[in-house]
Parts: sequence; C-alpha cells; structure tokens
Amino acid sequence: MTDLIDLADRLWRGEASIEDHHPFSMGADLVEVAPRAAFVASFGNSVALSADDGLTLVDTGSPFTARMIRDSIRTWSKAPVRRILYTHGHIDHVSGAALFEEEGPLKVIAHENVGRRFDRYRLTAGYNAVINQRQFQVPGLRWPTDYRYPDETYDGTMTTSDGGLQLKLHHARGETDDHTWTWVPDSKILLTGDLFIWTAPNAGNPQKVQRYAHEWSQALREMAKLGAEVMLPGHGLPVIGRDRIRQTLDETAEFLESLVEQTLEMMNSGASLEEIVRSVIPPAHLADRPYLRPIYDEPGFIVRNIWRLYGGWYEGDPSRLKPAARRDLATEIVSLSGGLEKIISRAASLAKEGRLDVACELIEFGILVAPDNPDLHRVRASIYERRAGAEASTMSKGIFTWAASESRSRSEPPGTRAGA
Repeated sequence: MTDLIDLADRLWRGEASIEDHHPFSMGADLVEVAPRAAFVASFGNSVALSADDGLTLVDTGSPFTARMIRDSIRTWSKAPVRRILYTHGHIDHVSGAALFEEEGPLKVIAHENVGRRFDRYRLTAGYNAVINQRQFQVPGLRWPTDYRYPDETYDGTMTTSDGGLQLKLHHARGETDDHTWTWVPDSKILLTGDLFIWTAPNAGNPQKVQRYAHEWSQALREMAKLGAEVMLPGHGLPVIGRDRIRQTLDETAEFLESLVEQTLEMMNSGASLEEIVRSVIPPAHLADRPYLRPIYDEPGFIVRNIWRLYGGWYEGDPSRLKPAARRDLATEIVSLSGGLEKIISRAASLAKEGRLDVACELIEFGILVAPDNPDLHRVRASIYERRAGAEASTMSKGIFTWAASESRSRSEPPGTRAGA
C-alpha cells in the first residue's frame, strides 16, 4: 500500500524497532487505509471519514500539530467537515477543531465527561503546564484554557448515521473517564483512541489523574470480538488484518488483566505498596511484543495507579502516614552520615556502582539541607543525567531529565550564574 502501512507491518513483526519509530512523534503523514477513509499519523492521530454530506473527523491533533493535520487532510479531500468526534479530551486530540470550524459550521460529538475535563483543565492550567513541561521537556509550554466544547454528548453507547455513514460509539473508562472507541461496521474499521497506542498502556502516568486498568481491559476484549479489518489507534500506526488486530487487542488486555490480578491478590493478602510494586510483573510471554514495550508508561506505574484506585494513598508503612517533614529527616540523615561532603561522596560512588535509585535518594537529602550548594547540584545533575539515560519510558526520562536540568542550571556558585 504505502510506506506507512509497510512500516506498521514491519513494526508489528518486530523487523523495525518501535523505539526508533516512537508512537508519540511529531508530523502529519497521511495514508488512505480504506475507501473513503484516511489516517493521519501524528502526535495524536486523526482520521477522516468521507460521508455523503462531507467529512467526519475523529480527533484533530495537538496544539503543535493541528495545522499540519488539517493541511494533510486537505490534500486528501476538499469536502466540508460536518462532524468531529473526540475520542477523549486530552489536548493532543482536540486542539484542531477550531481550525476546521473556521471553514464552516460543524458539530462536535463526545462523551459527556469531556466537558467536565475541559472545566477541570481551566481550573488547573498552571499545574498542567508544569507537569507537561517536565514530561515532554518543553520549558515554555503554556496550558490552553480555550476549548471547543461538544455540541452533542452521550453516555454508554450511541449510533449515528449522518450522511449515510454509520458510526457506533462506545464509552469506556481507561486512560481517561471520558473515552470513546468507535466502530464503523460497513468498512470494518475500528478506532480505538488511546485505548491502544503501540506501547504498554498509559495506565499509570505518575503526574496525571486516575486511570482504570480493569475497565480498560474489558473494552479491549469487547473490541477484539468485532472482527475489525483495520484498526486505527490514537498514537502509532494502523494495524491491518483481522487476526493481527484480535491478537493485539487480546494481548494488551491480558497485559492489564495480569497486573490488576496480581496487585489485587497481594493487596488482599495485606502486602504494602512497596512489596507489590517490587513483585508484580507483566506476563513473560508478552515481553517481546513490539506494541507492549514500556517506552511511554511503565508497569510499575500502572501498579501504583491500581493501588490508588482500590486502596487510597496510604502505602502500608506506618511511618508514612503522618511523616516528618522531609527536610527534618534530611537534616538527621546528613548529620548521621558525617556532613554534606560525605553525602556527596557516597551518592557519587553509588551512581558509579549503578545503584542510581539509592544515589538519587541520598543526593535529595543533601539538596534539602543545602539547596544552594553548587557541589551538590553538580553531583545531582550528573546522577539524574545518568539515570535518565538508563530509562526507557517517556515518563521516567522526562522527570529525571528535568531534575538534571534544574541542578545543571544551579551548579555554579550564586553570583556567578548567568543572569545573577
């Protein structure tokens, strides 16, 4: 067919590396995946479906890619856009609606929780700016406060037949509580949104709100039964072929089900959160699947989110119920160790030994006691740079790289830093 489809095939077979073709990449490459259906691969994919009265779009991209997506779609069809479906309210999926509305009136359809999400984003714009700057390494990112709210919402399921194009919308809680997956029965096209993204499911992001691994797996099982011949995800490339789609969805469901079952079994036996996080692992026979690699989220983070859903925030360690101020504890640790120089030396040695997790803990105690100490910051920057380089997931790389950058900018004595 086209290079995109060939690449998707090679990725699925393991003949190309998913790490080299990350599903959260910028761009706006378009491929026609079926008669009257075009797919745009981007950071937040978009799909255009041609109906008798014009186009129906499923998602419209991020603030950074929306114009490129619109331009790609316009190379494929000049027909007016009549409807936009949101798979969910994340900004990398909804930010191009206004661009198409400039061309003419249209209707936006979404699950009823999407509007509530937009309301929450307005309340937490500053917080969302901070955590997404850190996650994606975009220091100047500003979180939007202007959204195109849906005109029509649903709960449960909804069927539309506008322009002779039948779409069956299904609500599912997964990465979000406002998710929609869509079935196009006439062409056997399945649009998963972010319920499938060519990586281990994004069910544990440590900086974002609650995710729902169990219900997510149920939605995947339901989709796997449809007999889809083309599957178009929210991120990453199409999956083509009935058997391949069924396997992909069933194994992603199995991945989540295993993490949920193991976590709940240990919770029910009285295990602490730390015990569970260090014990629960995905099924070994799925480790080599290119669509389940932990390159965005991680199984350990998913386990923490499962705990948060079923068990609250108490970790099972009584000292953490009403803990001492972190700085007070750090002062005691530094004093017991013999001073800051001992902390710096030991943290650096631990890092060289590859014990980066312990090195990070130790250097943070030093920073709490002496937040302006340039020697501490030089070592802290070095430790977090090494740790970021050893990580596979976007989540971990983002946070560790951000920490390294913070300390790198403070590693010169006060008064000698640029701008001081």
